[in-house]
Amino acid sequence: QVQLVESGGGLVQPGGSLRLSCAVSGNIFSINHMGWFRRAPGKERELVATISTGGSTNYADFVKGRFTISRDNAKKTVYLEMNSLKPEDTAVYYCNVDGRLWYGVSLRTLDAWGQGTLVTVSS
Repeated sequence: QVQLVESGGGLVQPGGSLRLSCAVSGNIFSINHMGWFRRAPGKERELVATISTGGSTNYADFVKGRFTISRDNAKKTVYLEMNSLKPEDTAVYYCNVDGRLWYGVSLRTLDAWGQGTLVTVSS
């Protein structure tokens, strides 16, 4: 019923930049928060950044000043601009959205995840 398609991952040298995108489709009634999480090898999944419907943002301390989250509500898409990348940023990045979706003629809670996109920072 709901699909999150991520793109933009890849291999980049330290100090480089990447832009991740996550497009949401399906029986969406409304989207509240959109966010990015990541899981590095051997570590737990952690929050990277979130953005509310109104544009309020929240960042993990380890990305403040380097990453920027944004969203296009009309396109139901969230972006993550990543600059000054470090080897420790290497991880699978997942997008997440919450809100409400249509289920027949009623509404249900939406809490969905993308399939993940790999970001590798290495020289």
